Amino acid sequence: MRPIVTETKTLPVPCTNKFAEILLLNWATYNPMDGQLQAWSHQLQPWAWNLIIVGCAIILGFVVKFIITGILHFYKNTTDYSLFRSIISHLSKPLNYFVPLLALNFMVPLLLLSKPFATGLDRTTDILIVIAFAALLISTVKIFEDYVYHLYDLTIADNLVSRKVRTQVVFIRKVIIILIVVVSLAIILLSFNSVRKLGAGLLTGVGIGGIILGIAAQKPLGNLLAGLQIAFTQPIRIDDVLVVEGEWGRVEEITLTYVVLAIWDQRRLVLPITYFTEKPFQNWTRTTSQILGTVFFYVDYTFPVDGIRAELDRLLKSSKLWDKRVGILQVTDWKPDVIELRALMSASNSSDAFDLRCYVRENLLKYITAHMPQSLPQKRYRGVEDDQPSSANENQHG
Repeated sequence: MRPIVTETKTLPVPCTNKFAEILLLNWATYNPMDGQLQAWSHQLQPWAWNLIIVGCAIILGFVVKFIITGILHFYKNTTDYSLFRSIISHLSKPLNYFVPLLALNFMVPLLLLSKPFATGLDRTTDILIVIAFAALLISTVKIFEDYVYHLYDLTIADNLVSRKVRTQVVFIRKVIIILIVVVSLAIILLSFNSVRKLGAGLLTGVGIGGIILGIAAQKPLGNLLAGLQIAFTQPIRIDDVLVVEGEWGRVEEITLTYVVLAIWDQRRLVLPITYFTEKPFQNWTRTTSQILGTVFFYVDYTFPVDGIRAELDRLLKSSKLWDKRVGILQVTDWKPDVIELRALMSASNSSDAFDLRCYVRENLLKYITAHMPQSLPQKRYRGVEDDQPSSANENQHG
């Protein structure tokens, strides 16, 4: 039996990336072009060879990136679904950095560099890849958010479920992004031996350090816990209608530290997120967006209530703002000079309710002025002169 003789090949340059070194050694063993590459590397100047390798890595990375984005563009143009458009818009920039850096990382062992410089370049590319990959993960989270927003549309009439899901997705996205940034930063720092030794030394004082850190970060941690509580118990949601500090507005944005309310006159009210776990407020869309609206008006005692009730019924039936649930007129109070009438009507949301109230108030005023002007509030006086003739007649007969 003949012994098996194997030929061991070595790379012409030092390699600091162990995984890439194994791949290149295997490639050098079985690839017949290995000798040709070594010959080319010896024929060219080191700077020229390195420039060619870096250029090939960058070109190869961009070619792969353009192929991926080209396929996505093709599907984007042949379908109405927005997923591919979301992928292109969010992943285009991260891929511009990640794919060329990944190709460069595999090409670093082929560079003709001294060992210290090669080690530094290899560590730099590793750090840049971690940063680019973190950006890629953050963009992927945003793609998932766009997909959920596509499934749960806020523009529909009954958007309670959409508001619930969107509020939770906003918090989940923010927490995941924070975790990605923290983990990426930890990976980068732990790649340095000095930081590893420092971390091992700090473990001995972790008890005291944890207490100090907890006291210093009490407020931020309170905001974070309040944000998580709001995300899952949901006293407020995205697009909820609230009355806070005497202001009416919609929840426009919820972050881990504050909430932004869009006031009806285009102002913005910014409140700390802990406000909604510590203080009372009104939520008009907690369970449903449907709401009741009222119009009060005051008339004379002689006012024909049945006539105005029929006019209210006609106005509501002719308006698209009314959702046909409630529409009544009642005498709610009796004051010394007037009676109080209340028109109660329903609408599908608070904006429609406000417009409907204005519409009913204006048209009922027109109707009363045109058909019953004598029934508007009047002041009645009885003068002393009215009693004088009768008193004079009594004196004459006496």
